[in-house]
Amino acid sequence: MLAGTEPYVSSPIALSASALLPAAERRRTGIPVKLALAVAQEACTHAGRDPASVATVFTSSSGDGETVHHIFESLALPGREVSPTRFHNSVHNAAAGYWSIATQSRQPSTSLCCYDASFGAGLLDAATQTAVDNTPVALIAYDHPYPEPLHSKRPVCGAFGVALVLAPQPTKRTLATIEVTYTAGSLQPTCMIDPALEALRTGIPAARSLPLLAALARDERSVIVFELPASNHLSTRFAPTFHGSKKHAP
Repeated sequence: MLAGTEPYVSSPIALSASALLPAAERRRTGIPVKLALAVAQEACTHAGRDPASVATVFTSSSGDGETVHHIFESLALPGREVSPTRFHNSVHNAAAGYWSIATQSRQPSTSLCCYDASFGAGLLDAATQTAVDNTPVALIAYDHPYPEPLHSKRPVCGAFGVALVLAPQPTKRTLATIEVTYTAGSLQPTCMIDPALEALRTGIPAARSLPLLAALARDERSVIVFELPASNHLSTRFAPTFHGSKKHAP
């Protein structure tokens, strides 16, 4: 679908709690955390990286909206008794916390939120850390719809998760090289040709990553523009990396 050989067809996601988590934590996690941990674990596995050795950047526009919704309902009741577990899951770095528990990681972790520009901001942060600290960084972007009435005020059209492992030097598993440039001033973000995928891109902040994923699927050199806050943008030069005639996992 990303390569353009088949039309995009929406289908429901099926998620289970990470097997890396202890049983008590598995029971407490909501869909956004399950989504974030699933894509993060898959990316590290495909990159051949020990999850405990990789710094992380978690970026999400919506966080755990279901949990926030239940807290609002509790605050509207006379007793205003908020569940400690729900409060624990409502904080924006909950996914990062569960990831550190699951992987026993002591590496640095950043949790970001930049509204519709959350993916671009996360990519900029992760790429900067990779270059400055000369260390691999996993970028995890995820979003999940709010329930009503929050959905009417902040519509997110579906669940979406994506993870990339960035490294300062290529390895035998490297799929592509990217060069990111922060530029002041607005520029038209790169769109998807498929109308259904474009609706997904514009309807879910984490899905702003779709043009990059499409370039990966097509093995094409591309310049991809992502929006950033305050009408700025991130320009990304993407080039596929080939190892002989064999492609390796990301």
